[in-house]
Amino acid sequence: MNLSKIEQRIIGCLLEKQTTTPDQYPLSLNALTNACNQKSNREPVMSVTESDVLDTLAQLEQKRIVVCDEGLSGRVNKYQHRFCNSEFGSLKLTEQQRAIVCLLLLRGPQTPGELRTRSGRLAEFATVGEVEAALNELQQQELVMRLAREPGKRESRYQHLFGNPEDDEQTAVSASEPAVNLDELLQEIDQLKQELQTIKQHLGL
Repeated sequence: MNLSKIEQRIIGCLLEKQTTTPDQYPLSLNALTNACNQKSNREPVMSVTESDVLDTLAQLEQKRIVVCDEGLSGRVNKYQHRFCNSEFGSLKLTEQQRAIVCLLLLRGPQTPGELRTRSGRLAEFATVGEVEAALNELQQQELVMRLAREPGKRESRYQHLFGNPEDDEQTAVSASEPAVNLDELLQEIDQLKQELQTIKQHLGL
């Protein structure tokens, strides 16, 4: 599944609002546009018009990822997703997996710790370990990938795989790949030992 940035935002919003405000779901065009432009829990913050959202919804309807309730529940058309856990699609996610995918669609790459902190209204994670377990399950389904750890950071970030790979500037790493090359470290240690020995000789130690 290859989604554009605005398609990702729309799907993320529909997933989020389905859980956090079920009484307002499916969403009207106005409500969905406001959700896309929401300043909290969004990265990056977008400024899309109703026309932008409507055009994108038409594309998602063609892909059968979104369906429009054409005024049957009132005078206003409302939209709901068929992204996952639908009888019309094959993608089945647990509550925890669904929460993670939703957050990654809305906020981009995040660490397990960040995902646990931000998932409160979507799913419950007792520990960061539970987040990591769900991420591993999603990795096995090739729905997310682990990114190379950034310098100075304790945790690696994870990114969903529903977008265009060419948009991704980070490089994926396998779960078994070490963060640092051991041979390079040993060479540096040997070099430091030699330099220290030379200094000691100069000082007569």
